[in-house]
Amino acid sequence: MPRLVPIEGDQYEQFGRIARARAQGEVPLALDPRWAPELRESVLRSLDAWNREGAVPSDAAWATTTSGSSARPRILVRSASSWAAAYPAVTGLLGADDHAAVLLPAPLAASITLFSVAHALEGRGPRPVFGPEPGDATCFHGTPHALRRFLETGRTGRVTSALVGGSRLDPDLVAAAAARGIRVSSYYGAAELSFVALDRGDGLRAFPGVELNVRGGVIWAKTPQAALRYLGAAGPLETDGEFATVGDLGALEHGRLTVHGRSDGAILTASATVIPEEVEAWLRTQPGVRDAVVLGLRVPRVGALVAAVVEPTPHAQPELMALRAAARRDLGPAHRPRAWFSLALPRTSAGKPARAEVSRLVSSGEAVRLV
Repeated sequence: MPRLVPIEGDQYEQFGRIARARAQGEVPLALDPRWAPELRESVLRSLDAWNREGAVPSDAAWATTTSGSSARPRILVRSASSWAAAYPAVTGLLGADDHAAVLLPAPLAASITLFSVAHALEGRGPRPVFGPEPGDATCFHGTPHALRRFLETGRTGRVTSALVGGSRLDPDLVAAAAARGIRVSSYYGAAELSFVALDRGDGLRAFPGVELNVRGGVIWAKTPQAALRYLGAAGPLETDGEFATVGDLGALEHGRLTVHGRSDGAILTASATVIPEEVEAWLRTQPGVRDAVVLGLRVPRVGALVAAVVEPTPHAQPELMALRAAARRDLGPAHRPRAWFSLALPRTSAGKPARAEVSRLVSSGEAVRLV
């Protein structure tokens, strides 16, 4: 049976150790350097136990963590062939030739980065360049937040293409990248399913080799990229025959997919259901707002109040009166935030907002309330 191997060090050290582990038939798991010592030790004990018990599937080749930065991570394992199914399409999207190099701003603990590492090692993908500086990178793979930070540095080097996933991509960010000569392709996916749908400029449509289905408002995918399973704990991956889902909500019309967000994140307020991602996408278009998280504050008899946690842009603080006026103009009554907070958003290893930690900071009073 293959053996799980913890991988530590800086990103280039991890890359070398991952390459050696794969050459020996082992299953590498890159540890997140931000983990507290107690969490790290707990994960290492779990890896030891699974190795002793022979719990790792015989066809496992890669292991990734799937959780926010404040919660105990779940360990997901997948085969080499599952990611290999996406290599040809990704190579084309990045415009990657034999001399290409891809800038990877997220740590290797993030599946978005580990995919590119696997692509380089096993699929002749572009050579990884780690960290914020582009060096000789010709393309980029990361989240919208990471792309925004990259563009804000003004040092984009030789990068001419970007593959962006992990959360909704705002049109203004695409335009900002285009102004610097960077062509952006965006996708919807999940750690458990990898690439599910791709936007080439005309909306999300099924990623090559993937078949989409929406049942009862839930997105299902028939895909060769599905992971094998979680180790030691249940996760959101659910299967039904050849189709699988992680519980994301959406709609499919004439082949075009609209993603509403994760079903377990919906806010029930005064008999209405609010999808946080819809309000967040609107918030990111407002002056002074760099990013946002929308969550529900529990209130007796109402269910929850919609609360907005906004991250200011580097040079401006959003004005509460202007935000409220814009919400009254643009949003339905149930979707208008009733409480407003300002916070430098904590993030997961992939660069997504760490929602559980945001909720804790709001509940503890550590987020600044806008009044």
